[in-house]
Amino acid sequence: MKQRIYFNEVATRDGFQIEPAFIATDTKVALVDALSECGYAKIEVTSFTSPKAIPMLRDADEVMGRIRRVPGVEYTVLVPNLRGAERALEAQADELNLVMSTSETHNLANLRMPMVRSFAALSEVIQLVDGRTPINVSLSCCFGCPMEGDVPLEGVLAWVERFADQGVRGVTICDTTGMAHPAQVGRMVEALQQRFSQLQLTLHFHNTRGMGLANVLAAVQDGITRFDGSLGGLGGCPYAPGASGNISSEDAIHMLDAMGYNTGMDLPKLLAIARQMPDIVGHEVPGQVAKAGRIQDLHPAPAFVAELREQFA
Repeated sequence: MKQRIYFNEVATRDGFQIEPAFIATDTKVALVDALSECGYAKIEVTSFTSPKAIPMLRDADEVMGRIRRVPGVEYTVLVPNLRGAERALEAQADELNLVMSTSETHNLANLRMPMVRSFAALSEVIQLVDGRTPINVSLSCCFGCPMEGDVPLEGVLAWVERFADQGVRGVTICDTTGMAHPAQVGRMVEALQQRFSQLQLTLHFHNTRGMGLANVLAAVQDGITRFDGSLGGLGGCPYAPGASGNISSEDAIHMLDAMGYNTGMDLPKLLAIARQMPDIVGHEVPGQVAKAGRIQDLHPAPAFVAELREQFA
């Protein structure tokens, strides 16, 4: 058996937040409860942000209060500011996920403030939490910005170091707009592991240009063991023209399972849930394996094949 790979599911936060039609609270709770039985390391349940900013997640407190927590699964939430952190602590989230961009233009577009102010605001959250709950920081646009272009590797590493110095448990390196390619991923992963072996490192890929699974494989082969994924491939960045969603959790897990990696996931159970996603969101979703089945899911031969076998025997 090859290396154990851990998956974090982000559909109920990152995937749902840009959907136009509100998804019922009961549906969200039922989905998190079902996903909890599939073998995930973490589930990003929701975001404690302003209901005006993200109406889809206005039921964050209720969802967190109603989900059934399974031992071994961490229930994480996105936190944008001090008030969000207070709500997350009250909800007994297992991890707080903080977000800022490594591109100034994207940070201004997405968070409405320069990077320096974002860092200061997130630092206040880290100080407030004061080690009571693990903190992860997700850094957006680490592989490129659709408005600025290249984001220098050293710049990304400098932001990781700033947060590592504040004692965060983990950092997620995000290809927010699907600009990464496998060679670039290899360089990023090598540098991260050399300098930040103490951090829980996670990679977050989008499939905007069809390289999502290739990037996962490149990262795995270079030693990364944690990945975000979104059921059905839901999600996307509103500030990347033509951007599609995150990598499909079930597609990435299927690929790694087929290659002999231990994902710890119950893929048949996960696929059964993934096949419900079009009904939940009201439209088709990008995931492929839920439609085609696993490579080992064989089909009966056409009836005429038996006759041909006899004919040519």
